[in-house]
Amino acid sequence: MAKKLFIKTYGCQMNVYDSARMAELLAPLGYAPTEDAGEADMVILNTCHIREKASDKVFSELGRLRADRRERGAENVIVAVAGCVAQAEGAEIIRRAPDVDIVLGPQTYHRLPEMVARATRARDAKTRFSRVTSEGMPRGAGLLDTEFPAESKFDFLPVTQDSPVSAFLAIQEGCDKFCTFCVVPYTRGAEFSRPVARIVDEARALVAAGAREITLLGQNVNAYHGEAPNGAAGGSTWPLARLIRELADRVPDLARIRYTTSHPRDMDDDLIAAHGDVPQLMPFLHLPVQSGSDRVLETMNRQHGVDLYRRIVDRLRAARPDLAFSSDFIVGFPGETAQDFEATMTLVREIEFAMAYSFKYSPRPGTPAAMMESPVPEAEQDARLQELQALLNAQQQAFNRAALGRVLPVLLEKPGRRDGQLVGKTPHAQAVHIEASPGQIGAVVEARITDLGRFSLRGDIETPPAQRAPRAMEACA
Repeated sequence: MAKKLFIKTYGCQMNVYDSARMAELLAPLGYAPTEDAGEADMVILNTCHIREKASDKVFSELGRLRADRRERGAENVIVAVAGCVAQAEGAEIIRRAPDVDIVLGPQTYHRLPEMVARATRARDAKTRFSRVTSEGMPRGAGLLDTEFPAESKFDFLPVTQDSPVSAFLAIQEGCDKFCTFCVVPYTRGAEFSRPVARIVDEARALVAAGAREITLLGQNVNAYHGEAPNGAAGGSTWPLARLIRELADRVPDLARIRYTTSHPRDMDDDLIAAHGDVPQLMPFLHLPVQSGSDRVLETMNRQHGVDLYRRIVDRLRAARPDLAFSSDFIVGFPGETAQDFEATMTLVREIEFAMAYSFKYSPRPGTPAAMMESPVPEAEQDARLQELQALLNAQQQAFNRAALGRVLPVLLEKPGRRDGQLVGKTPHAQAVHIEASPGQIGAVVEARITDLGRFSLRGDIETPPAQRAPRAMEACA
């Protein structure tokens, strides 16, 4: 019988991609995905170190898993902790949670099948010994692998056999920017870009397996400089803009291309031009700014100022007038004054974001910001976050209201909550609920937006003009 694999994914879209690839790696070992942790033979927590109290949440989840296993007598379930918390705090996880079998960082998950085999052999040996002695033997130290290996994990990943309509494709990992609040350079390592040919091959495989939209992923995706294909003119490496053009030209049936997450400093002329030149490149860009204060941005080591950010937005909108933006914001960064926060509010009012993510600052162990003085009081952080989120939510609702009555191309992706309903996305990444049949999943339909939910839209598929019934006057003529 197939064994069951449950993966809980925290954080960013790169983790979503990594979780899917881990599931693919374990399929040859007989593991089939399940959404019920209670029936799983193996549980993976794929962790993120960006959010507040990330490690506390992981240990809390491990405690719940431990209690659940004991309650249902499932002590032989293999438990693995992967991702950025594993990378940063692997030894601490092994020390505090001795029932964890495997701890592996984001650069070593291609070694997961070998580690599962070793953990299974160790478990079987412990079980046999326990039966002989009639003692409840404690589980020994787990397997720990948080290296930054010389080989690329991408060289060892299997070819995708199945994919969702909207798929992720990792093209770049790591970051060399060293923002003072961020752990990514320490948990994901230095910037690494995959070769163009490998990316094109994987994109073709994703499309052949059902994808119509691909989101190119990277911690600093627009810093991409991948090895050019053999014999290609124009240099030994290609930037992101040229990769996007290659995918648009060389991958038939790829209807939509997106990329995330970008850094303002790496938004070059070619990439800006691509937004106006490549029809498959969707008019929605996540471009984190973090703060509207130059003083705070300097303390964050963001390596860009507010004026540069404004100029980039203006140039992108000149290239593609319907381009919409999302962003990230941190409020209450050490030393942030009321004037600094008001500068952020001013920038938000000027840019008018389609949506955004906003958080209170919380220190990450090992980062320079964690040692900074002049913390903003918790109550003030809360007040600033509420004010910012109220403005951002109002902007998102206004952006969605502007779609009412319009006919938009919607890529139908998956079933909705109700029978006969599908959920799709507009070019601006807005979720749309539409009455449609399952056979239309993967189609791009023209839909008239008829209503608004809190953070989504509702629409009706427009009947093509050639199939419309004649109007009453025409029928009587």
